[in-house]
Amino acid sequence: MKFIRSKIFFILFLVIIFCILIAQLQAAPARTAVPRFELNQLVGSDQFSTNITLLISIASIGLIPFFLMTTTSFLRIVIVLGLLRSAIGTQQVPPAPIIISLALFMSIFIMNPVWEEVNKTALQPYNEGRISQKIAWERGVQPLHKFMLRQTREKDLTLFVQFAQIPPLADPAKVPMYILIPAFALSELKTAFQIGFVIFLPFVVIDLIVANILLSLGMFMLSPVLVSLPFKILLFVLSDGWFLITRGLMQSFHYR
Repeated sequence: MKFIRSKIFFILFLVIIFCILIAQLQAAPARTAVPRFELNQLVGSDQFSTNITLLISIASIGLIPFFLMTTTSFLRIVIVLGLLRSAIGTQQVPPAPIIISLALFMSIFIMNPVWEEVNKTALQPYNEGRISQKIAWERGVQPLHKFMLRQTREKDLTLFVQFAQIPPLADPAKVPMYILIPAFALSELKTAFQIGFVIFLPFVVIDLIVANILLSLGMFMLSPVLVSLPFKILLFVLSDGWFLITRGLMQSFHYR
């Protein structure tokens, strides 16, 4: 009985909704004609160019982090700092946001001469109307191209030139950016791991010494990593490790 009553109420509810929709359709004004646009008219219009430019600008914002990681000193610094944390043995100290922030601010200092030259040779003349947008782009890319080329190994650059199937270039300054960027990233990875290997050595020695001492004392259940951690932190603090790592990283880049 209860099921039949609920079913009747549901049918009445549907009938009421249907009546309301019919009343709204009868009271609605005549449907407005949908404007039609032709692609030929839009392509030649200023509105189309403005919309496309705005769309490209918005899409380019999402590429800024990738541009930052692959064309500046950020890649080498963040990898070295991450390897340093692994070498000491602290799992979450310093936290990843701190490492990224430190790498970002160090990159700002290292890349400052590049940005100053870009501003002097490209941005200021373009803002003053002395050069066109195309010339400003060509001048602005040159300092960054020069910086990346100085950090890139010739072997890595030759590899991507061969994969691109272009003839060898006599002047490295004429290497296209789409070839230089991956070659630069590969060289930065190699350099970062070389620095990380040197950083790892003293901490590995401490781990081996502590492990042998615990083994000779018969303390098999005690973790050597846990015991060696205070000694590794002490060594890093007494040697002023943060200063040495920061100075070494900033001096490892060559611009002029």
